[in-house]
Amino acid sequence: MTLLTANALGSLLGNAISTTSMRLGRVVHARIVKTLDSPPPPFLANYLINMYSKLDHPDSARLLLRLTPSRNVVSWTSLVSGLVQNGHFSSALLEFLEMRREGVFPNDFTFPCAFKAAASLRSPVTGKQIHALSVKCGRILDVFVGCSAFDMYCKTKLRGDARKMFDEIPQRNLATWNAFLSNSVTDGRPREAAGAFIEFRKIGGHPNSITFCAFLNACSDGLLLSLGEQLHGLVFRCGFDTDVSVCNGLIDFYGKCNKIHCSETVFAEMGTKNAVSWCSLVAAYVQNHEDEKAYLLLLRSRKEIVETSDFMISSTLSACAGMAGLELGRSVHAHAVKACVESTIFVGSALVDMYGKCGCIEDSEQAFDEMPEKNLVTMNSLIGGYAHQGQVDMSLALFDQMAPRGSGPAPNYMTFVSVLSACSRAGDVENGMKIFDSMKSCYGIEPGAEHYSCVVDMLGRAGMVERAYEFIKKMPIQPTISVWGALQNACRMHSKPHLGVLAAENLFKLDPKDSGNHVLLSNTFAAAGRWAEANTVREEMKGVGIKKGTGYSWITVKNQVHTFQAKDISHRMNKEIQTMLSKLRNEMEAAGYKPDLKLSLYDLEEEEKAAEVAHHSEKLALAFGLLALPLGVPIRITKNLRICGDCHSFFKFVSGSVKRDIIVRDNNRFHRFVGGTCSCKDYCSYLRRIIVMIMLKEISYKMIDSVRELVERGMEVGLVRRDFGDSGTTVKKQLTWYHTSKYKFVKGLLWRLYEIKGMKMESKMVLWRIIAIVERGVSLIG
Repeated sequence: MTLLTANALGSLLGNAISTTSMRLGRVVHARIVKTLDSPPPPFLANYLINMYSKLDHPDSARLLLRLTPSRNVVSWTSLVSGLVQNGHFSSALLEFLEMRREGVFPNDFTFPCAFKAAASLRSPVTGKQIHALSVKCGRILDVFVGCSAFDMYCKTKLRGDARKMFDEIPQRNLATWNAFLSNSVTDGRPREAAGAFIEFRKIGGHPNSITFCAFLNACSDGLLLSLGEQLHGLVFRCGFDTDVSVCNGLIDFYGKCNKIHCSETVFAEMGTKNAVSWCSLVAAYVQNHEDEKAYLLLLRSRKEIVETSDFMISSTLSACAGMAGLELGRSVHAHAVKACVESTIFVGSALVDMYGKCGCIEDSEQAFDEMPEKNLVTMNSLIGGYAHQGQVDMSLALFDQMAPRGSGPAPNYMTFVSVLSACSRAGDVENGMKIFDSMKSCYGIEPGAEHYSCVVDMLGRAGMVERAYEFIKKMPIQPTISVWGALQNACRMHSKPHLGVLAAENLFKLDPKDSGNHVLLSNTFAAAGRWAEANTVREEMKGVGIKKGTGYSWITVKNQVHTFQAKDISHRMNKEIQTMLSKLRNEMEAAGYKPDLKLSLYDLEEEEKAAEVAHHSEKLALAFGLLALPLGVPIRITKNLRICGDCHSFFKFVSGSVKRDIIVRDNNRFHRFVGGTCSCKDYCSYLRRIIVMIMLKEISYKMIDSVRELVERGMEVGLVRRDFGDSGTTVKKQLTWYHTSKYKFVKGLLWRLYEIKGMKMESKMVLWRIIAIVERGVSLIG
C-alpha cells in the first residue's frame, strides 16, 4: 500500500469538497485513520470538519470537532461556514456561541458567516450583537466584515443603520458597492441604486458583471430608460458586451421598458446563450403582450435543445393565458409534465392562472388541488379564475381560507382586487362592501385605485348609479380612468346620460385620445334614444382624428384562427354562415324572441336596426363554429370588446336549442352558456332590476304583482313569457337553482323592501310569497 503524505491527503479532501463527493471524502478519512496517528494533525482535522460540514453532514462535522483536542478558530469557522452554506442558520449561530464560550475569538472569515446567518433569519437583535462583538475584536474595519454587517442591516430592513454602516467602512471595495446596489434594488429603491452607481463611477470604480446586472435591475424596476441606455454604451466600452449574464440583464431591462425590439437585437447578437437568455426573452415578450412570439420562441428553444426551466414554462403559460389559447396551453402543460417541472410552485401557479383565463375553471381547480405546495400567488390565481366566471361564492370560500380566518397565507393587495371583481361581476353588493370596508380595518391594506374601481363597477352594475357617483366624490384619492370608466359604463347600461356626460368629461381630461371613452359616451346617448347627441360625439371624434377600435371575434378550428367583424361577408363559408344564422333567428322568433333594437347605435328604421344587431361579429363566429366543429366539442369564442345584450340572449337560446356548450371570453369576463343559461348568472336579471328599481323608488309597487305572477307561473311551467308595462318588450325568463350566496343576497334585498314604511299590506303579502320562493333556492335569472 502506497503511503500518502498528510499534505496529499489534505489535497484529496479538497477535491472531495469541490466535486461534492462524499464517497471520496469517506475513503480519504478511512486512509487517514489507518495510516496516521490519532489524533491527526490539526490542519487535517480542519480539512475533515470542513469537508463534512460543506457536504451537509453536520453531525459528523460536530463529532470530529469535539474529538479534536487542539481545535482553533479555523476549526470552528469550518463548521460554522458549512452550516451557513447549507441553510442551517440557527445551528450556525449556536456553534458560534459555543465557540465564544470556549474563549475562541472569531476571525475575518467567521464574522461574515455569522452576519449571513443572522440576516437569513431576519434577526436584527442577533445581528447587532455580532456587530458589537466585531467592534470589540477590532475586526469591523476589515472590508469583508464591514460589507457583511452592511448586508445584514439591509436584509433585516434597518435602512438607517445600513447607511451608517456603509458610510463608516473606511475602504469600500467592489463587493461593498455591489452589495449596496443589490440591496437597494431588492428593497424597492431603484433611484438610490442609480445614484450609488454614479457615485461609484465618480470615484473611479471599475464595475464587473455583478455591478452591471444590479444597475440594470435598478433601471428595469424604476423604468429608467435613458440611464439604462447609457449603461448599455458603458457595457460596450468596458468589454462586457459578450458577458452572458449582462446580456441577459439587458434583455430584461429593454423588455420592462417596452423596447422589445432592443431585447430581440441583444438576444440575436449574443454569441453564447444559456437557458436564462431564452427565458428572459420569453418573459419580455409576455410583458409586452407579444404572446404569439413568446410561444414560438419556446418551440424554437425546444428545437435547439435548450434546457427547459420552470421559469420558461411559467412565462409561456402566461402567454397562452393572454391569448386565451387553451390548446396551446395544454401542449405547454404536456411539455411541463415531460420535463418534470409541473409540480413546481411557479408552473403550478401559472397552470391555475392559464386554465382560469381560458374559461376551464374545472381544470384550474384540478391543477390547484394537485399542487404539493401552494402560496399566495396560487390562491390569487384561483380566486381570479372564479372572478372571471362570476363565481363569487367560490371566491369568498377560498378567501375565507386565508389568514386570519383560515390557515392559508394572508391576503395582499391583488387578492382584494380579485375578490371585489368577483363580487362586482355577480352583483353581490352586500359582501363586496363588507370586504372593502375590512381592507384597512382588519388587514391593514390601504385601498388603491383598482379597489375603488371595483366598488364603483359593483354599485353601477346593481343599478345604484347615483350611489356609485357619491362614492367617487368621497374617495380619498384622485379618481382614475378605470373609476370614471366604470361609472360611464353603468350610465350606459341603466340609461343615465346626465351622469354619463359627467364621467365622460373626466375621462376626456385624463385620456383625451382614447377612442373607447368617446364611443361609450355615444353609446350612452344612443341607448337613451338621444340620437342627436350620439351623432355629435361621433362627429367630434372625426374632427380631432380619433378612430374607433374595430370589434373582432375569433374562433380556433383545427389549429387555424378565423376572425370576424360585424356584417363580415369575406369568409369563404359566408353563404353557409348566413344560412345558419337565418335558421337560428327563425327558430328564436317562433319561440317569441325579438332583437333588442336599443343595442343598434345608429338612428335607423326598425328593420335596419334588426339587421344590424343580427350580424354582430360574435354571432358570425358562433354560426361558423356550429358548422365547423363536431358535436360535443365546446365552441370557444374570443371577442376584443364586451358582448352585447342581444348577442347574450341569442347565445343562451342557441346553447339550449342545439345542446352545445358555448364559452365566450370578452374584454371583461367569461360567459359559459349551457342549456339556455349563462355562468354570469345574469346579475342584472329582470327580478333583480325590479328589486333595485323599487329600492330607488323609480317604479310603482304595482310591478311587484307582476313579479309574483311571473314567479308563480314559472314554478309551474319552468319557462315564462310575459309582456310588461308599455314597452311591449317580450321578456322570456327561465327558473333555475341558484348558488346559496346568491339567493341569500336576493333575500336580503327583498327583506329590506318588506320593511319600507308606507307599503300596502297587499304588497307586503306579495313580497312574503316571493321571499318564500327564494328561500327554497329558486331565483329568476335571464
